[in-house]
Amino acid sequence: MTQASSTLERLRQARLVPVIRTKLAGHAATAVAWLRDCGIRVFEITLTIPDATGLIRELAGDPGLLIGAGTVPDARAAVACLEAGARFIVAPWVDEGLAQPCRDAGALLILGALTPTEIRAAMAAGASAAKIFPAASAGGPTYIRALRSVFPNVPLCPTGGIEPAGVGAYLAAGADFVGLGGALVDPKRIEAGDRAAIEAAARTALASAAKQT
Repeated sequence: MTQASSTLERLRQARLVPVIRTKLAGHAATAVAWLRDCGIRVFEITLTIPDATGLIRELAGDPGLLIGAGTVPDARAAVACLEAGARFIVAPWVDEGLAQPCRDAGALLILGALTPTEIRAAMAAGASAAKIFPAASAGGPTYIRALRSVFPNVPLCPTGGIEPAGVGAYLAAGADFVGLGGALVDPKRIEAGDRAAIEAAARTALASAAKQT
């Protein structure tokens, strides 16, 4: 099994991937710490966070965590993230320029798509999985089920507008794993130190995912 295949399998086993997106690096680190205490071991650190690569490097130093980089704009940024320890690269669009850095590093590439045509383009561009974004506004689990019927072998990761309690419905519809931000990384609650609210959202999401195991 290749390293990229191993990463894909770990994402499937995790079923839930928190998408960490905050305006402050400190808030991102806090969110990761709280979610980690809830048992979550996989995180997508988006490059919209200040010094995201620094946070990736810090987190990737823990062998118990699987860290990826999200909203990666170009190959240069991908290389920086991979050198920092990211094991998977995510973009919400199709960019074939991200494929070579991932191949060189043995990392998994997940490219964004919404329509069947875009999914085919993502896979042709070197992706090993398709990020279906924005999933909720496109039709939610019903839309994922429709995509699965015509793409039985393409790993699908719906993201965007998904509520913690809805994770299981997406998995039941055919998603391999689900990207979740929103309530898991609510900036106002993090700023207010409302750890209980973040942990409650995490427990709800994990329980919803567990129903489909």
